[in-house]
Amino acid sequence: MSRHSRWPQVLIAALLGLTLLFPARAQALTRVRLILDQASVRPGDSLTAAVELEMPAGWHTYWRNPSELGGAGIRTKIEWTLPAGVTAGEIQWPVPVKHPDPAGDAHAYEGTVALLVPLKVASTFPTGPLELKARVSWLECASNCVPGRVFVDAKLQVGTAAQSSPEAQRVAAARGLLPVVDASPEARALWEGAPSGDSRTFVLEWKTEATSADFFAFEGADAAVSAHTDTLPSMDGRLRLRKTVAKPDAGWPDRVHGILVSNPGTPQQKGFEATLLLADSGPAAAAPTSEPFSFAALLPMLGLAFVGGLILNIMPCVLPVLALKILGFVRQAGSDPRRVRQLGLVYGAGVLTSFLVLAGVALAVQAAGGVAGWSTAFQNPQFRVLMCILLVLVALNLFGVFEVTLSGGAMGVAGDLTAKEGSAGAFFNGVLAAVLATPCTAPFLATAIGFAFTQPPVVLLAIFLTVGLGLAAPFVILCWKPGWLKLMPKPGLWMLRFKVAMGFPLLATAVWVFWFTAGRMGSSGVLWLGLLLVLVSAAAWIWGEFGQKDRKTIGAGSVALALLLIGYFGILESQLDWRTPAGARKPKVDWHPWTATAVSKAVGEGHPVLVDFTADGCLNCQLNKRTSIEINSTMTRIRDQKVVALEGDFTDLDPAIAAELQKFGRRGVPLVLVYSRDPAKPPRVLPTVLTPSVVHEALEWAAQ
Repeated sequence: MSRHSRWPQVLIAALLGLTLLFPARAQALTRVRLILDQASVRPGDSLTAAVELEMPAGWHTYWRNPSELGGAGIRTKIEWTLPAGVTAGEIQWPVPVKHPDPAGDAHAYEGTVALLVPLKVASTFPTGPLELKARVSWLECASNCVPGRVFVDAKLQVGTAAQSSPEAQRVAAARGLLPVVDASPEARALWEGAPSGDSRTFVLEWKTEATSADFFAFEGADAAVSAHTDTLPSMDGRLRLRKTVAKPDAGWPDRVHGILVSNPGTPQQKGFEATLLLADSGPAAAAPTSEPFSFAALLPMLGLAFVGGLILNIMPCVLPVLALKILGFVRQAGSDPRRVRQLGLVYGAGVLTSFLVLAGVALAVQAAGGVAGWSTAFQNPQFRVLMCILLVLVALNLFGVFEVTLSGGAMGVAGDLTAKEGSAGAFFNGVLAAVLATPCTAPFLATAIGFAFTQPPVVLLAIFLTVGLGLAAPFVILCWKPGWLKLMPKPGLWMLRFKVAMGFPLLATAVWVFWFTAGRMGSSGVLWLGLLLVLVSAAAWIWGEFGQKDRKTIGAGSVALALLLIGYFGILESQLDWRTPAGARKPKVDWHPWTATAVSKAVGEGHPVLVDFTADGCLNCQLNKRTSIEINSTMTRIRDQKVVALEGDFTDLDPAIAAELQKFGRRGVPLVLVYSRDPAKPPRVLPTVLTPSVVHEALEWAAQ
């Protein structure tokens, strides 16, 4: 068979490979149905509709305020299609549970949950059959997240008598899971110390018979309250909680809204809706409370901390560094035992130094009135962005894109494979292992760390150092037992391949950090942080290919530096807004889902309407938002002229949006329409590429 005749087979094989690499999009598993508590109503009556979501085991959906994570977690939406004369109220949300998330806690539902919506039938509504329709969209998550969308409907009769439906008991049972609204829980909220940058903590005190409590804040512009809760020792018969608030644009809030939850996560869980005024606390109230110190209690906690540190070596966060150290041991086989021991101690010093720094940061945060925890560093968005960049660079270094030649082989295996691992490389590996361990919580570790944060500073330092000793111990011991190194394979070409292979788990770790970082930086965070990593990777390649391998090339370093500067100023500072805490980052425009009914309703109420048909994969759409819509001057006009902003998301196929696009002669997005407050005027179709002046002129026209 000739070479040319093999091409069809090669092409078919490539296509089959692509289907394996890019499988079909996962389908949502949650089952949704619409049930009513009435089978028949009279004109003028009210009834309750329940959108029931049944999730498979291990999956969850989200509450009205998913979490402080910004893009992580999306609350369920219900978009009604109702005949004239029937109106729907706001969703009534049952009390959620606290669900652990890689980047923080989230408010979620598991199993089966019913979201209740009150419906009102007008007194002038004619008798006869009545059909209710709604589109329900949600995000369901387990180890991964899948968006779901389905249309549901239900029928009832409008007649001369009211009659309960067979589902009335299910709706009544769901109503019993709602937070109590008319109660006045005996609770208060007190600011704890002075603000720390853009965050501030308050202590919530609640006199209740419950044995445990939590506070789930509502969404809103007045206060962005974190989902994470620190439980403080009880005082005067009151349960005490500590929460963190991100500073809104309008300044520190004077109250918080949400639900107080008694016995959270138990069958006895119950919620009480509350609005708590934030008052200044006295010195006594602001002082942190510690448990009494006891050597008898300290010793078992040190044991748990050491075992937890040992287990961290096999956690997914640390495994890539574990593999790199194994390669370092292989290379050290046959070396001077004293040199091997020295490098082992240097690695251990890197681990312990990092844990000392982590403990110092935690103590400094506590001293400033903030809330510190095991993964405090990873809760800083700037730190996570830098870690993401660092992990990508280390992976590229292992792939051979560029070399690092600091202090005789920094970064361990990244240098000459025939050389001994340098002290700088051993120390760096220790630091990297410690840093990557912080977002992981090994068994036994949570108890020890929780104990540490209730003790004096010296105890906290001792426990952090003990965790570091547990993490470093296996490698240090192996270095002091040179005979064990003889069991390792002999150095050879396989080491080069192994080094490259270890770049992939590090790249996977970078993707993991990217996953819970990008989504918290606004709706376009994934796009812009991804582009930043592309620029950083391109700069590394230019430097390695032309600056190191071909030193005759002039200007390689300048080009690489230019790419980095573009990434920093053009993306980090300009697009990602990475200095703003996620909890304080709000949508720049109050977008509502587009429907033809929503347009008619807004215009009928005398509002100008801005409609943006967009898609996540449409770069031009995102640029239009960034340059012309979600800018201060446009947002000021939207607010002052009471413009209703509607967004038609065409990321997934939507027949209604497709028909609307075709109506205006478009086959795809972007399409931006501006409707006048005068219903007699046709909408104005804006150009595909927007400028601020075009949008401003259209809004002025619509407001006349």
